[in-house]
Amino acid sequence: MVKFTIFVVLLLILPLASMADLTVGFYGTSCPKAEAIVRQVVQKRFNGDKSITGGLLRMHFHDCFVHGCDASILIDSKKGNQSEKDAGANGTVRGFEIIDEAKKALEKACPSTVSCADIITLATRDAVDLAGGPKYSVPTGRRDGLVSNPSDVNLPGPGSTVSQALRIFTLKGMFLNEMVTLLGAHTVGFAHCSFFRNRLGGADTTMDPTLDSNLVKLCGTQSKPSKKDLRTFLDQNTSMVFDNQFYKQILNKKGVLFIDQQLALDSSSKGLVSSFAANRASFQQSFVNAIVKMGSIDVKVGNEGEIRRNCRVFNR
Repeated sequence: MVKFTIFVVLLLILPLASMADLTVGFYGTSCPKAEAIVRQVVQKRFNGDKSITGGLLRMHFHDCFVHGCDASILIDSKKGNQSEKDAGANGTVRGFEIIDEAKKALEKACPSTVSCADIITLATRDAVDLAGGPKYSVPTGRRDGLVSNPSDVNLPGPGSTVSQALRIFTLKGMFLNEMVTLLGAHTVGFAHCSFFRNRLGGADTTMDPTLDSNLVKLCGTQSKPSKKDLRTFLDQNTSMVFDNQFYKQILNKKGVLFIDQQLALDSSSKGLVSSFAANRASFQQSFVNAIVKMGSIDVKVGNEGEIRRNCRVFNR
């Protein structure tokens, strides 16, 4: 049943992308070196910080699930005019300087041609590949949005149940298997103690006792928190590698976030978790399908939006 579902999703990807007027190699004529320039910037950062893969995946997800994949998450707030960056859910999003560096190089090579939204998508793809994940092509041609408001940010939180998270995914046209797949990106992510401290010290019996004890040493408990909001990897085993170890760990009650652990416990999702834990290739193929589809959510194309010259501000 799982294989059949993944096959159906494969069939749906190309129509979604083509309807949005996105195409692989969109900049082939207008900026032939665009993808190579982005890759070079990501490679440089990855060489010094392999955890950036998780950061870029999170940025891409947080961008696409608000106004679609339009780089609205990159806009800086101004006095009296807040942007999505001020939303609580985006407080720990990182990697903005990578997008800035790529944009600066692209503006020099091909002024006002490559969108910030496409830079996020390409940078995420490259980071996944560098971390040992699947190599895949992504259609480009997105344009940058003209709206960025913190009140519009509605994302599934770390304390969500499977059904609560799925409601938000469903609003964006995503299905359960795609949600379970995309949350598998936590195989290269980390979280601050404040996102899961309420589970520690025996407060949540679904957490492995040894993991609980180790995390208490780092984070404290809800009643006695650590002085600093430190962070830990969501995949406690192969933290820097994009693989399927995340699923194996949550099957063993080693999920750090509540939503992660619930994936292995909820009757609707635990079968998918078991399937991905047993078959890395299946997970990676499903991931390609899901992230390409996510990258096509409500994109701006043609004459919509703009091509920002600076990813942090709207063009004047």
